Amino acid sequence: MRFDALELHPTVLKNLAAKGYAEATPIQAGAIPYALQGRDVLGSAQTGTGKTAAFALPIVHRLLSTNRQPKKSDKRPRALVLSPTRELTQQIADGFAAYAKGTGLRGVTIYGGTGQRPQTNALQRGVDVVIATPGRLMDLMNQGFVDLSAIQTFVLDEADRMLDMGFIHDIKKISAELPKPRQTLFFSATLPKEIQQLVKQLLRDPAEVSIAPEKPTVDRVKQSVVFTDRKAKADLLARLIDEHGMFRTVVFTRTKHGADKVVKQLRQRDIRSEAIHGNKTQAARQRALNNFKNDKVAVLVATDVAARGIDVPHVSHVVNYDLTHEPETYVHRIGRTARAGQEGDAISLCTSEEVGWLRAIERLIGMKLEVLGDRPDWAQARTASTGKGMGGMGGMGSGPRKKRSASGGPANRSRPPRPKGKNHKPSRSAGKAPTKKKAKAYKAGKPGGGAKKTHRQGGKRASGPG
Repeated sequence: MRFDALELHPTVLKNLAAKGYAEATPIQAGAIPYALQGRDVLGSAQTGTGKTAAFALPIVHRLLSTNRQPKKSDKRPRALVLSPTRELTQQIADGFAAYAKGTGLRGVTIYGGTGQRPQTNALQRGVDVVIATPGRLMDLMNQGFVDLSAIQTFVLDEADRMLDMGFIHDIKKISAELPKPRQTLFFSATLPKEIQQLVKQLLRDPAEVSIAPEKPTVDRVKQSVVFTDRKAKADLLARLIDEHGMFRTVVFTRTKHGADKVVKQLRQRDIRSEAIHGNKTQAARQRALNNFKNDKVAVLVATDVAARGIDVPHVSHVVNYDLTHEPETYVHRIGRTARAGQEGDAISLCTSEEVGWLRAIERLIGMKLEVLGDRPDWAQARTASTGKGMGGMGGMGSGPRKKRSASGGPANRSRPPRPKGKNHKPSRSAGKAPTKKKAKAYKAGKPGGGAKKTHRQGGKRASGPG
């Protein structure tokens, strides 16, 4: 569906055209018409499918179309968006800024890890949209800086992750301060039982929009595991980065200290990398993310909480340096690659202490991970169900498994095998191997050429905004 068929405000359509967006993605085409009607919406779609625009566009349209004629003294916000992380909060704000360009609408981002003075100053001057993490918003509410009595539209984005992070009570307290009636737009990648209960409490006769990907994210990711000792992980990671030509890679660790340690070890091996986690200031986290987006560093090492807001196109590889004890978190991790219909690689480093978690992951996704290299004695008893997995991902383990070499090179894949070699740095996102000069630039700390940024939806090029 084209955006000009959605009857959005002329200024919004002008801004979309200026960004080169013409076609709405499925979640946008499904949710926006209901939102424009003023209905509550329950949206379910994977990350990378354009959920931000699905709620931001109708909000900007409504703010521009509503003949509020406020008094100069009325500085209360009219829209509230809650998200789980600082990074996602900032990305949402960037989307609003693009769609509302030239309209005079004002917004503020509210999150921890930075001083509150600029946030409270903006609230006192008056804003139309508040985009916040629940914790800092509750803090400012308790201090008397936030008045939510004029909110017309309430958005919960990545609701399942906010539940995982323990924000459920804050969400309930915040929603209790909002006026009734109001419009509530609720977006979640998954709908577990707890989320369904929250939906019943917050939404009124919602229009349900569920977009199933043509292929589940886990089915688009080439998943493998390497069995190793903990002390050997750093050398193994460096070797994998070199052999696979990883130039835009997210590495997951279990702890913040572990993330910093991995970065130190990679830098000792002349691999440019940065860490992103909760102990970093917001300025440091944003700088690391920008360096990763702009190809100034090849590897971003992250903890699970911080990584939820990473929305970077063309991530070629995800490496689970530490396996997670939560199988669902594994699925979220590997979802940093293979976004919006693309494909990617995920490699997990597994020690004898983590093999039980590996079994749980394989049960969830309904398939065994391909083994790269040797299989030690302690891994021989590893078993996994190949029947239907949980979460609607059944049937993925059926059929013969494709073999893979010890160094990770594919032996039977739909696309040509990648050549091996220390100096080979293939760029799967750009569709061709970067030059030796560019490959050396990553180790030298120089900006690379960057992959051509394209958006894909369901395996086809999508021109809709994210």
